[in-house]
Amino acid sequence: MRRPTLHAVAARAGVSKSSVSRVINGEPTVAPEIRQIVMAAVTELGYVPNGAARNLVTQKTNTIAIIVSDPPAGLVSDDPMFAMVVRAASRELESAGKQVSLVLAGSDESRLRVEQYLAAGHVDGAMLVSMDGSDPLPAVLARTGLPVVSHGRLATPGLMPYVDNDNVGGATKAVQHLLDQGRQRIATISGPLDMQAAQERLNAYRQSLRDTGRRSIVALGDFTRISGAEAMRQLLQDDPQLDAVFAANDLMAIGALRTLREAGRRVPDDVAVVGFDDIEAALYTAPPLTTVRSPMGEQAARTVRLLLDLLAHGTADSVILPTELILRESS
Repeated sequence: MRRPTLHAVAARAGVSKSSVSRVINGEPTVAPEIRQIVMAAVTELGYVPNGAARNLVTQKTNTIAIIVSDPPAGLVSDDPMFAMVVRAASRELESAGKQVSLVLAGSDESRLRVEQYLAAGHVDGAMLVSMDGSDPLPAVLARTGLPVVSHGRLATPGLMPYVDNDNVGGATKAVQHLLDQGRQRIATISGPLDMQAAQERLNAYRQSLRDTGRRSIVALGDFTRISGAEAMRQLLQDDPQLDAVFAANDLMAIGALRTLREAGRRVPDDVAVVGFDDIEAALYTAPPLTTVRSPMGEQAARTVRLLLDLLAHGTADSVILPTELILRESS
């Protein structure tokens, strides 16, 4: 039995061969209805593209790398948001007909291997997931000349397009909510200040209090539960009268809740707590956690679409997504 051809697929779908080719190559410019018709014909005929031949002609691998820059402490891989980001990005790439290559880089040696891997032409582009502001990997990737986008704003502007959440707006909503509740001594647990998101959320907290004449009460965490618990102990020692805390992410807020419980402080009667991210665990804390919902799944999908635009058109504009305050019993 002869192998179905591109011409046969085009005839069955009632479209041109070039339309079939664009669908098979995963080009984002194809209308959804055309893609659906072509893929139905592909399935019906059992058409299998000759990937090796196509790659030789197009000089494309049809593969996208998701590069996760994992700090030595494993912060990214331990965070539940990491799995959500990778899952959402992979799903978006697969729906666009792209193969996914997941690459971890947490050391100088692995960063060199990543640079060599990309420079060798194994992928058409890359999506970077990096939380560390001092991470050298973004500059390394920029040197390769490959189309690269970032999941999150980088500390160094202009290296590559990005998609991020509105950290400033979200933190401002969180602090304003505590002010509206009549809280007088509002502290914050900040993330590491070499991370762009942590800087933006801390600056928004400080500005919100500055506008009301209140002083800032800050403890530094590292976006982990244990750092949130330790920072909360420090805050209680420094200011036993504080009556609210805004944690720069939910993991630190969960750690803070444990410390408050151990110290005999009632939440929210004595101390109100607000987090940031709206991870699933925020629903199951005692009490359930008020938090700022950042659409991480949507952010990952939009980052992929940004990369596809960059591949198709050579340019792409960065995107900031809105956040939403989710009210629960902790405040």
